[in-house]
Amino acid sequence: MENKRVMLAVVLSLAVLLGWNFLFPTPKTPPKPQEHSQADTPAPAPTPQTKAPVESLPGFTPTTGRLVTVKTPLFTAVLNSAGGVLDSFSLKDYRQTISPDSPLVNLTSEQARQKAPLGLLLNGQPTWQAAQWTMEGGDLDLAPGQSGALTFVGMLGDVRIERTVTFQADSYLFGEALALTNASGAPVSLKVAHTVAVEKLSEASESYNVTKVAYYGDSGLSEITDAKDLEKGVAEDKGITWAGVESNYFLVATLPQAPGYLAKAKLEGGVYRVALEKDAVPVPAGSRVEMPVSYYFGPKELAYLAKAPGHLTASVNYGWFDFIAKPLLIMLDFLHGFVGNYGVAIILLTIIIKILFWPLTHKSYKSMDQMRKLQPHMAQIREKYKDDRQKMNEEMMRLYKTYKVNPAGGCLPMVVQIPVFIGLYQALLNAIELRHAPFITHVPFTDIIWLADLSVKDPFYVTPIIMGATMFLQQKMTPAPGDPTQAKIMLALPVVFTFMFLNFPSGLVVYWLVNNVLSIAQQWHLIRKKA
Repeated sequence: MENKRVMLAVVLSLAVLLGWNFLFPTPKTPPKPQEHSQADTPAPAPTPQTKAPVESLPGFTPTTGRLVTVKTPLFTAVLNSAGGVLDSFSLKDYRQTISPDSPLVNLTSEQARQKAPLGLLLNGQPTWQAAQWTMEGGDLDLAPGQSGALTFVGMLGDVRIERTVTFQADSYLFGEALALTNASGAPVSLKVAHTVAVEKLSEASESYNVTKVAYYGDSGLSEITDAKDLEKGVAEDKGITWAGVESNYFLVATLPQAPGYLAKAKLEGGVYRVALEKDAVPVPAGSRVEMPVSYYFGPKELAYLAKAPGHLTASVNYGWFDFIAKPLLIMLDFLHGFVGNYGVAIILLTIIIKILFWPLTHKSYKSMDQMRKLQPHMAQIREKYKDDRQKMNEEMMRLYKTYKVNPAGGCLPMVVQIPVFIGLYQALLNAIELRHAPFITHVPFTDIIWLADLSVKDPFYVTPIIMGATMFLQQKMTPAPGDPTQAKIMLALPVVFTFMFLNFPSGLVVYWLVNNVLSIAQQWHLIRKKA
């Protein structure tokens, strides 16, 4: 049947889209890969910053480096007084596994510390090693609504460095007021770079959740996952508003508060390192230059990202149908607010979508049934004009016109729904809301953990196997295509989809399973109504 060919094309296209995400989870948006050295790095025109003559400098007495702790309701940060380098950054609301005594997610590690997260480079020199440091302030314990600051003061030659880092109790965004003072009698030109560094933010087994470098500039959001490109180093200087390292769920980023910065990234020894660099910053003799910058260390939750400048919300990206995925996720959160279980919320959202598309789907099934009735006539035409393709097509069109049947009528309503299906698919695949969110925590009447985390695969593969079975049943209820090859391909699709979904997050599988069950119910209703 002609519409079956269109249907087959649609289904195979959908399978390719899903399979591509399975095999190649995050498409790379190519930056301009390039090596940058002090000699060949383009020097963006420095933006005039606050400069003031300094009549006299306060005394400076270096001290031995020590650790200082910042506690807020959202995180615990530990910094080293020798340069303000980050020692650890633990998120209080996120654990590494679903176990209640699992370690908190720490966005810094021993290996990453060697690359100096929150490090400051002056003319390529690591200030945390090359300068002498002291610190103003001590441990902070911030209650909701409070803020607090730490000031790290250093001397590197004749340049005095002041890094005042301000934390907010209710935000993962924190700011740094950097001040550079030239204590010499001659002007200096400085290359200034702010760095962040982090190990992988996802497990190697999570093929759909990869760690990548990301930045936002004049061309929008760019994401780089290719290890070979990152090991060579990449750079971009076109309108950078933020740059960092991300996974589906977490983001470590630095945000300049002025234009003209170069974003550089490199993968070294398993550590992703990103730097925001500004070259040729003039500091007149006896003057001071201020260069504010911000950082974000936290989950990719829109409520927190929206508080940050520089289009940081763009880091939450659901692909081609992002504009559909985000409203669906808002609806999912709304439903979760009522039922308190994301698994149940997914089921309810799937039902709502199915109800909204019920007329279109119903029209599709009716059109397919009309085409099924014409199958004998179509077979006769094919046999009669098998040697005259043009005449065969003319007779087919005359047949459709006589019986007022649109051969693509069974597929077009489904094509309209595909953006919604893919949008919800991307949202469920990437949403941090589903991370460690339970559905059916234990196998009924046992203490065996089952669907306790909707962001990971079903440990016993129960839901993907049932999903494949419902897809097979759905195929059997649909009139078979006249072409035997097409029929075999259609029957093979449930096996292909089952294989792909075995390692997908269980939340996504639940959505697809429920959608199949509802489609079967709708087809059965149509068949019964005809009988």
